[in-house]
Amino acid sequence: MISTALIGELATLSIMAFALGMDAFSVGLGMGMIPLRLRQIAKIGAVIGLFHMGMPLTGMLIGRFLSEHFGTIATMIGGGLLLLLGLQMGLSSLSSSDKPFVTPLGFGLLLFSLSVSLDSFSVGLSLGIYGARVFVTIILFGVISMLLTWAGLMMGRKFQHYIGSYSELLGGCILFGFGLKLLII
Repeated sequence: MISTALIGELATLSIMAFALGMDAFSVGLGMGMIPLRLRQIAKIGAVIGLFHMGMPLTGMLIGRFLSEHFGTIATMIGGGLLLLLGLQMGLSSLSSSDKPFVTPLGFGLLLFSLSVSLDSFSVGLSLGIYGARVFVTIILFGVISMLLTWAGLMMGRKFQHYIGSYSELLGGCILFGFGLKLLII
């Protein structure tokens, strides 16, 4: 039988993965206006998914090390990182710059994937400090971000920029809320 704690952790991780994927979704909306073939869209989503697995894994490993050596202080640092990250995502969603820094082709795809997954490193750092399940976390982060990237790219082809900044704002609010939870509990 599945424990209530496991269900709660899965729900929390899923919501966090969705919040992190919203950044890739919103950027995908903008990138969807670039003429891309379906094969390119599939490749972009897969690469972003892989980066959303690697970055939090790296962060979690470092976070576990910090947690073992610094205990409660590390938990407060992790909560503070989530607060700052959520605030940064929310504020960037309100900026007037809708243009991506790089195009998602060739080396630009790697830079693009890195830029939209850097926040996953910070969240992974916090989750490593908190002691989250590594395998479940990275699979959820990777799959959800890949699906949201694909959705953003496909919707961007149809609807352009109608909801881009609002999705990033929602993701920022969710991360900010989880940061508060870590600091309060």
